Amino acid sequence: MKVVILNPSFGDNFVRVARWAAKSRGRVQRHPEYLLTAAQVLIDAGHDTHFVEAAARNFTAEESIETAVDLKPDLLVMHVTTPSIYADIEQAQIIKNRTHCKVAFVGQHATAEIDNTFEIGRGVVDYILPREYDYTLRDIANGIADDKNLGLCWIKDGKIIKNMPRPEVDVNELPFPAWQLIQPEWYPDGGKKFPFLTLITGRGCNNACTFCRDPQLMYGYKLRNRSAQKVVAEMEHDLKLHPQIREIMFETDTFAADRQHVIDVCNLIIEKGINKRISWSCNMRVNTDLSLLPLMRESGCRMLMTGFEFGTDENLRVIRKGGVSVDMAREYSKEANRLGFTIHGCFMIGAPGETKESARKTIDFAKSMPLDTIQITGVASYPGTSLYKWAKENNYILAKDWKDWLTENGEQRTLLSYPQFSHKDIDEHIDIGLKEFYLRPKQIWNMFISINSVGDLLRKLHGFKAFVHYFAQKTLRAIQGKRPDDQPTAKFLNRTIRVRTEAQDIPVLTPVH
Repeated sequence: MKVVILNPSFGDNFVRVARWAAKSRGRVQRHPEYLLTAAQVLIDAGHDTHFVEAAARNFTAEESIETAVDLKPDLLVMHVTTPSIYADIEQAQIIKNRTHCKVAFVGQHATAEIDNTFEIGRGVVDYILPREYDYTLRDIANGIADDKNLGLCWIKDGKIIKNMPRPEVDVNELPFPAWQLIQPEWYPDGGKKFPFLTLITGRGCNNACTFCRDPQLMYGYKLRNRSAQKVVAEMEHDLKLHPQIREIMFETDTFAADRQHVIDVCNLIIEKGINKRISWSCNMRVNTDLSLLPLMRESGCRMLMTGFEFGTDENLRVIRKGGVSVDMAREYSKEANRLGFTIHGCFMIGAPGETKESARKTIDFAKSMPLDTIQITGVASYPGTSLYKWAKENNYILAKDWKDWLTENGEQRTLLSYPQFSHKDIDEHIDIGLKEFYLRPKQIWNMFISINSVGDLLRKLHGFKAFVHYFAQKTLRAIQGKRPDDQPTAKFLNRTIRVRTEAQDIPVLTPVH
């Protein structure tokens, strides 16, 4: 079977596979490692498999459609997101009309909103593959009957059929992602050495943060680590396939949760000499066993992407960030800084019960620690998460439709708004925090003197450009008398898409939700 996996376009710099699907403030792009793992599963099963990276390459909707149509798929697989769902259906409809292919949707939004996605995609969407879709997709391509395909959701006689769930995947059986289908240079990120690739060391998470989609929707609350041998073998494979890469990012949310796993991976990296060829970075929690840090540093770990989240213990408790505290975060950052790690801090504004005072504490907390870079976002509350359910029940969600999830310009839109702390307050404190952190003379000087290569200079210039571009756009909108969320529906998302057919242009209109 010819399978085309489409990561569809949705406006410039839209990050489709990130934790928050939007144009990020840092203007970064995320690698589609899960899609490409599924692609390699199909390739290994003998299927003619193609990947169209329309999102990271900033294709127009028309380019996205034409590229997929030219490949003449039997099966079109699309990763869909909450804010882009209508446009995703539009593109799928045009491709299906012109190629007569079957259409399968995957991803967090389709998993959380199976019934609604089939409803608004009636006549377009044939399959939804919730949660882990690697083998469900393979079984479709292999011709397994729909009613025998575990994990498949499909339509029969106009009714939605939800098959029995598929058991959790053995992560050590999965192949390496089909990185041969992309170029690492398509994915800029001011925080990583460029170019880089991501690597998933395991699936699932042993924590229960209320806002986090992947454990709740995709991979479960059990951390399933791959063997150290598999992880390091993938690093070697990546270096052979793309020798120009300068860093590998362990994108697993909780890489350091299993102490022995970290020790085994680091020791094997050293044994293979990979640390002499390339650096690596990873996501971290502040309750990591600090005795692991020296070995991680020795094995080539450069940067720790750390979820500090908030500057008060109360906010950490309310979002169920288990086992962490502000004091623990201070000790962690002090030790990591002493050992020479680059530390990127991830912070949020807008926890349930947030006030101006608590938001101010988060900003001051970020400024008080030895961090190299930070990001601040509003707390995301996506369909399918416990935070979303709570916010909907209490009428704290501003969005009334999926198209309301972005600003007019495709930026992240703050969706939570409380009586004591509105969405405007959240946005204001995000901007205050970013400006106060990055515009300090000490911070500017530290970032300048830490430049140690041309690549490092280019990486930091990308971050600086993204910072200036974000605030320049906000200033321009303020001059024009608009707030970022005055018109949440992005104009470029609601236009009628017109594409050629052999006979005539066909207008495709956005479905109404």
